[in-house]
Amino acid sequence: MIKILILFVFTAIAEIVGCYLPYLWLNQGKSPVLLIPAALSLVLFAWLLSLHPTAAGRIYAAYGGVYIGVAILWLWLVDGIRPTVWDIAGACVALLGMAIIMLAPKS
Repeated sequence: MIKILILFVFTAIAEIVGCYLPYLWLNQGKSPVLLIPAALSLVLFAWLLSLHPTAAGRIYAAYGGVYIGVAILWLWLVDGIRPTVWDIAGACVALLGMAIIMLAPKS
């Protein structure tokens, strides 16, 4: 389970970087050269997502909870915006949903 969670975290970082770099170009006037590492990051994201050992739909659903948690950390660490209590509560609910999906007995 720890291995899968770590893989989810790296997958989320790859996705966020792949979306954040075009955001910098489009909204903050940064260089369009950022689109190259953004595309590579999104390729890495897709590859990492393919490494998960269970059904794709279940992985995508569970991954969403981890993505939300990592995105809130990104808000704080990269954007410099301290998460609100509501941000943290929402991330905790999403992570609980991820845990229910991943830890539920499989038939």
